[in-house]
Amino acid sequence: MKPLTILKTTIAILFLQLASAQETKEKAPEIKYTIENCVNHFELDKATKTKVGYQYWFGDKNFTQENTLKMSIVEPGKSTHAPHHHPEEEFFYILEGSASFFLDGKTVVVGPNTSLYCPPNAEHGISNAGNTNLKYLVIKKDLR
Repeated sequence: MKPLTILKTTIAILFLQLASAQETKEKAPEIKYTIENCVNHFELDKATKTKVGYQYWFGDKNFTQENTLKMSIVEPGKSTHAPHHHPEEEFFYILEGSASFFLDGKTVVVGPNTSLYCPPNAEHGISNAGNTNLKYLVIKKDLR
């Protein structure tokens, strides 16, 4: 075999091995889904305390196939963070309280049983506009 042919073959084999190793590395461990781990009831003592209230993950990227479902509880007059943007689209669903929703320079105040959609890369934010806790769901796909 000619040296150039050997070099090309070696490079091709190394490339395939690297691609195979990368694919194996990126695969999440397989989860066996059962009735016991597919039903998730909110319990405050299992929630994560934040500086503005609580977060509770009903489904996260490590359990689902890239989809997440989180409940946030925000104290009156506070927000989880300043307006921001990211490549993932996001849905909020207001369960309780009054939310001030900021999207690309405009703000509205909404109440329970309202959904809010954030397109990819749109500047957005949500804060508690009332005098009781704001409770809402956050639904998004994690792009890893």
